[in-house]
Amino acid sequence: MFKYLPPLNEHNLPYPDTIHPIVVHFVIAMVLFAVFCDILGYFTKNSKLYEVSWWNLAFATVSIFIAIIFGQIEAGLAEPYAASVSTLNIHTVLGWSLSGILAIVTAWRYVLRLQERPDLPLPYLAASVLLVGLVCIQSYLGSLLVWVYGLHTIPVVDAIRRGLS
Repeated sequence: MFKYLPPLNEHNLPYPDTIHPIVVHFVIAMVLFAVFCDILGYFTKNSKLYEVSWWNLAFATVSIFIAIIFGQIEAGLAEPYAASVSTLNIHTVLGWSLSGILAIVTAWRYVLRLQERPDLPLPYLAASVLLVGLVCIQSYLGSLLVWVYGLHTIPVVDAIRRGLS
């Protein structure tokens, strides 16, 4: 069965380069921009910013699941060495948790949108700021996996293949 799978390249992937970081950067940008628009809309009373925020959250919620799918595939192919395992595990658990949290915040935002409120309640804005904090922590962990532990980088993949991990 495994002979029908594509061969792994120098990044230990069946495709040219990692896809997870590409998709996840869209999620990060959309969440940060959505919260920025909500806060700016709250203070300026500009309801059009709430609409921008809503659509960014909606697309971020769909995109985070795409990012998780590729993240799980790429984590499985990374063959993490001992020093990187705990960071990868925390990144994975927080990623799945963030998908649920983002879905809940987006659902809350949808209900508020249906109510056509003139402004957003402070508990929602506080939850959004907490979401931004979690996204920042997750981004930091992802950065560690690439820039410190070198997962899916050619030198690390070569070292693991030669048994130097």
